Amino acid sequence: MKRLLLSAALAICFHAQFAHSAETTLPYPADLPPLDQALGAIRQAPQTLAARAMIEAGAANRDSLEAGPHEWAIRVESTQRNVNSTQGNAAQRFTEWRGTLERPLRLPGKVAIDTQIGAQGVTQAKAAFGDAMHETARGLLKGWLGWLREREAAHQWQLQAQSLAKQQQATARRVQVGDAPRLELMQSEAATAQAQAAHEQAKLRTAVAAADLRARFPALTLPESITLSTPQPLEGSLAQWREHLLEHNHELMLARSESQRARLMASRVDAERMPDPSIGVHVGSERGGEERLTGLSLSIPLPGQARAANAWRETAMASAAAQREAATTARINAEIAGSFAAAQASYESWRLAEDAAQRVEQAATLTARARTLGEAGLGDVLLAQRQANEARLLANSARLDALEARYRLAVDAHQLWPSPDEDHADGS
Repeated sequence: MKRLLLSAALAICFHAQFAHSAETTLPYPADLPPLDQALGAIRQAPQTLAARAMIEAGAANRDSLEAGPHEWAIRVESTQRNVNSTQGNAAQRFTEWRGTLERPLRLPGKVAIDTQIGAQGVTQAKAAFGDAMHETARGLLKGWLGWLREREAAHQWQLQAQSLAKQQQATARRVQVGDAPRLELMQSEAATAQAQAAHEQAKLRTAVAAADLRARFPALTLPESITLSTPQPLEGSLAQWREHLLEHNHELMLARSESQRARLMASRVDAERMPDPSIGVHVGSERGGEERLTGLSLSIPLPGQARAANAWRETAMASAAAQREAATTARINAEIAGSFAAAQASYESWRLAEDAAQRVEQAATLTARARTLGEAGLGDVLLAQRQANEARLLANSARLDALEARYRLAVDAHQLWPSPDEDHADGS
């Protein structure tokens, strides 16, 4: 029993610690755009501004639904009454008129449902706004890491080209003094040219990525130098991450909101099976004012088959919305599992790739030293340098993959680029 109590207490403490760490914003990484620039770029994105405008539209629609669709109507009639002459009486003509003020009355049950639909519409618009900000943040992260990836590749190819250029110069001096054949110089020149060509291609890809990033997020300023962060392993289990990510997933909130609104719409159309009555008051004058009329009117439409068909249609649409919500929930759960697995695997992949790159680089250094001692040929040196360069490119790519996977989870969990607008947007 003591062991069970101790295990339960440890589990509760660990869960509370994870929940606290998940709610706390992580230290801001230095290899991402400045926080104020990132939040400004997300808020100023067209899709975010469009979603914010839809909150205002939802608030206006809520006010309209609360006011109701019915309005007062005034109807005025004017007639001429002609009385033919009979039994010696002269023909008579009278001007008569009638005025009516009438209005349909929304039944109380419909008023309550309309109020709920209006409020749900605002909730749905806010969820869509949060989802737009979230997707914009994802796009910003993807574009930024894509630019960093191309930038790091260009930098590595620059280092490789510089190293091979030095090797070419050393080989040229050895050829001049007759210590090396002309063929080695040709091999060194070819390797240098290939590295320089690869560097130019990498620079072009970097420029394209930077232009794309600036076009989509004009508020960003791309820095001249960036120091990449060191990837860190994930803390917590998949179940804990899933619970936290589902709690903050705006796409799921939006799907639930749409499903709830569809159910309310089905209830509203079903309530329309009972038509709204119309009441009115009317006054009139007949026989040229000899008779004065006042009265009340009540009219009740007789429901037809169309009202029942509309109710069936909305019920089917509510069922479809519920299924879409279920599909969205399943897809998001799968995405969370995939993102969690990717973050774990990418960290391990980077760790192994970094270790391999360091070993291959050490081997290349030893091979270059062996050449100075006459124990290795130029071909061995060039091969070792090419392998070291490929290993370093792979390690750098693995590092950025690990960082992107971790940052993606942080964005989804609202630990990165948090904004109060996501949860407190009021359309003001």
